[in-house]
Amino acid sequence: MENRMKHATVFTDFDISLFREGRHYRLHEKLGSRKIEVDGETGVYFAVWAPNAKSVRVMGNFNFWNNEECQMFPRWDSSGIWEGFVPGLDEGEYYKYAIETQSGHILEKCDLVAFAWETPPNTATQVRNIDYTWSDDKWMKKRKKANALDAPFSVYEVHLGSWKRKGDGTEFLTYQDMIKEMVPYVKDLGFTHVEFLPVMEHPFDGSWGYQSLGYFAPSSRYGSPQDFMALVDAFHQQDIGVILDWVPSHFPGDSHGIREY
Repeated sequence: MENRMKHATVFTDFDISLFREGRHYRLHEKLGSRKIEVDGETGVYFAVWAPNAKSVRVMGNFNFWNNEECQMFPRWDSSGIWEGFVPGLDEGEYYKYAIETQSGHILEKCDLVAFAWETPPNTATQVRNIDYTWSDDKWMKKRKKANALDAPFSVYEVHLGSWKRKGDGTEFLTYQDMIKEMVPYVKDLGFTHVEFLPVMEHPFDGSWGYQSLGYFAPSSRYGSPQDFMALVDAFHQQDIGVILDWVPSHFPGDSHGIREY
């Protein structure tokens, strides 16, 4: 079968050097998926770190989840990064990686560096950008002072999924709903900060986010990445800092996640 993928890279030699040293602190700008242009063609570039893989392919809506059609290319520098470019793809595509182990077993895995995921119980990741125009310059200029150890600090800790529900209690509020309801509520109570229990994507509602898999993706249960940024922006505009509870040290054993990656 002809390979739809083409060679492409967004990594520089300096990126790889930092990566090898464990000092590349902006890998979300390199790994994952993003819309780019290569030789005059627009499409989506994919990159994943799978150092022990025998082969890696991309499967998704665009190829009817065929795990043979889009073969990724291992980098020549033995970094363990696989990459490639599929012309004609656009944002919004759902995908997974079909990772072949050395024993020939195929693992269908999500992109742990993706910015958006399908809404659970579906488990694919999505090609999304995180473009957003912030309006919190006033807060950012005074954030250091507001977050100082000797500054007044009063934190409202909240799990977004259970703070309030819509309808008969089974429908989550969206990030946009929270802008209208949670922001004025926290402001009225006089808190200086709000702390969100983990909003990173996770498969099981009952974990309250403490079994994260999508470390760079705010949960799609409540809306898009831009909707989440708008919520943070709205708090900042009311002089309320936002703290994210981040829990990378434990995760579920779901087959599409980090286990055996």
